[in-house]
Amino acid sequence: MKNSSNKFSGKNNKEYKKNSDFGYYSKNTNRSDKTDRFLNNSAKNKNIKNLNKKDRNNTFSSLKRRQPIFKSNKEFPNKNAEIHQEFTNKRNFDDWIWGKHSVYEALSSERAINRIWCTSEIFSSDKFYLLLKDFKSKGVLIEEVSWNRLSQLTYGASHQGIALQLACSETISLEQLIDLSKHNCANPIIIALDGITDPHNVGAIIRSAEAFDCKGIIIPQRRSAGLTGTVAKVAAGALEHLQVSRVVNLNRALEELKKNGFLVVGLSGDGQLSISNFLEKVPMVVIIGSEDKGISLLTQKKCDYLLSIPLKGKTSSLNASVAAAISLFHLTSK
Repeated sequence: MKNSSNKFSGKNNKEYKKNSDFGYYSKNTNRSDKTDRFLNNSAKNKNIKNLNKKDRNNTFSSLKRRQPIFKSNKEFPNKNAEIHQEFTNKRNFDDWIWGKHSVYEALSSERAINRIWCTSEIFSSDKFYLLLKDFKSKGVLIEEVSWNRLSQLTYGASHQGIALQLACSETISLEQLIDLSKHNCANPIIIALDGITDPHNVGAIIRSAEAFDCKGIIIPQRRSAGLTGTVAKVAAGALEHLQVSRVVNLNRALEELKKNGFLVVGLSGDGQLSISNFLEKVPMVVIIGSEDKGISLLTQKKCDYLLSIPLKGKTSSLNASVAAAISLFHLTSK
């Protein structure tokens, strides 16, 4: 009994010790865990507070940065007006007129017109039809465009369906050019342009033509730059001393010139006759084509001669204005 009680008590003591140790360990562990959790939670709370503070600061700063998005609507029209003004400044509209009343007054005053854009409704209206038809017969290019296209051309201006570009110089009819060119000159030279759309080239050709005493220049209605401000600037004043005729159809104009005794000569890289060997001294029309395409095939058939400028280097072609200056030097020095 004693032994059993001792065993039992020993066993119980061991178990109690084990349990007490476990309980003590467990109790202390729980307390340690709670302490750690409390410390961790307090640290997390501090971090959360710091993060919340940073988030508030970041949110405030981001809202502050994004504040211009919420500007009042009153500022948007001003901004659009500034953008429109910027586009207007980039594209020189000094020679442009738009709006029904303004354009009608410009057309009625017989000002020099380079080009007209209008909608089909405006072109067929009773107010504009006869005026536009008359200008079209005089060689003024008239394009029927949509309302949206006209808005693009004028950068959103209030065009009311019609706009025009003024010419920097007056033009005359082909008949007037023929009469004036033969006046006090036995063998006049007239320049005709075919497909030259670059205003810088047109201006340079006009300058060379006036310098070599040509009597006039013919510009077709289509596929050619008009008498814009850029042309006048590049021409450096020569446009004030040279007669210009805008024709609806260049080939019909060449036929009319032939009837009046003019020889039609075209400049072409494929020409069989060198310009230095050309010795004719007669009233003459010199046709200058674009640098990339040259003279059109239909216009070449109207030519009496196709002349070439002999080149000695590796360059296969010349700029249109340079070719015009060289050819006029040869044709007027004989």
